[in-house]
Formats: sequence, structure tokens, C-alpha cells
Amino acid sequence: MLKVVLAALLTAVARPSPLPTDCSDVYKAGWGQSGVYAIYPAGPTSPVQVYCDMSPDRIDTSPEKWTVIQRRQDGTVNFYMKWDHYKRGFGSAAGEYWLGLETMHLLTQAKKYELKVDMEDFDGQNVFAHYSSFSVGPEAEGYKLSLGSFVKGAAGDSLSGHNGMKFTTIDKDQDTNESNCAQLAYGAFWYYNCFGANPNGIYTWGPSPRAHGVQWRSFKGLEYSLKTIVMKIRPAAE
Repeated sequence: MLKVVLAALLTAVARPSPLPTDCSDVYKAGWGQSGVYAIYPAGPTSPVQVYCDMSPDRIDTSPEKWTVIQRRQDGTVNFYMKWDHYKRGFGSAAGEYWLGLETMHLLTQAKKYELKVDMEDFDGQNVFAHYSSFSVGPEAEGYKLSLGSFVKGAAGDSLSGHNGMKFTTIDKDQDTNESNCAQLAYGAFWYYNCFGANPNGIYTWGPSPRAHGVQWRSFKGLEYSLKTIVMKIRPAAE
């Protein structure tokens, strides 16, 4: 009985109330440390584990905090996955993971979000790219990406070309290339013909064969695989 009571108390302490829908809600509920939290974009019966970045931001002093939707950092998770995996999400919020297209859709339909992409090369250079808005459409529309304007960031703009594209995986080709870009690039993304950014490519170390790796064209080109890349969103200022 004591174990049950303790478990209930720990659950109550670990979960902010009322139930948060994103990391900004978690922060406003009094949880100011970066880490893994449960959010509830689909309602109280469907918790989702995410990493919340609560650290001071280099962009500005906005009180809104970042919900990480994608993270690559060490190659421990296989990102060469099929449609159902990308729809549901996979990996661990404490490490490498993909939040899930359906969860991204639910989040970005409820509020207006902006996007920041942090990245680092193997020489320790850290840069970012900041976009004014980010949303994902419903599955019936192929989880289409709607991306706002590039705001700033030393990484440069490698994502705007993906705006308006449907999501492509190895088993669901929705890009504009005559072949399947997910198969060509060993990844999955909102490809066009084929990409300027490939955050979900195969994790390799530094120089790599063209278009094979975790890449951001305007930062290191398409023959270099990045050490880390993190995609994160927060509510945009009205």
C-alpha cells in the first residue's frame, strides 16, 4: 500500500496541473528546469513525452519556452523509418527522437508556433535558423508543412524550399522527384526535389557522401553530416 501511495504522490508531483499542451504551459505551471515532461495535446488520456528546453534563449527574452519536436545527437536511434513510425513518433525524449507527425499537427492547430533549428558541427561550431511560423497539416493532406519566413540565424535558410510539401517516407512517396527522396537520402522529411535540409538522414561523422547524412545545405553543404540538430517550436507572439 505504501508503494502505491508513494507512486501516486510522485506522479502528482511530476505532472503539472492543469494538464499542459506544450512546454510553455509546463513552464507557466512552475516547472523551470529543462528536461522530459508529459504534455497532452490530444487530451488527458493521451500523454506524450517531450523534451522541454527552458534555457535562456539567444533570440530574445520571450517568456514562451521551446517544445523539442526532433533531435539528433549521437546516432543511437534509427531514423530510416516507415510512415507509421513517423506518424506516431519514436525514440526517447531523453535522447534522440521524433515527436510524431500527428502530435505536431495537433499542437500547431491549437496555437500559432514559430520554429528554431539548432545545430552543431564536429568542430564545435553552433548555429541556428529561426522561422516566423511552423505548422503541420492533417494526415488527409499528407501532413503538409506550412513554414513562415526565415527570420535570422547564422545557419542560413535551408528549409524554405520545403514549405508546402507533404511528408515523404521510404514507404510513402509524396515528393516531387521522379524517384523517392526518402530512399535516395536514407531519411524521411518534407522533401521536394529533393532537399536543402535532411535532419532525419543517416547519422554519420563529418564529411560524408553527397546527400547521405544529417545535413543543412546553407551551413555545411550536402557533403557534411552534422553532429547535432534540434528542431523546436514555441508559441509565437501575436
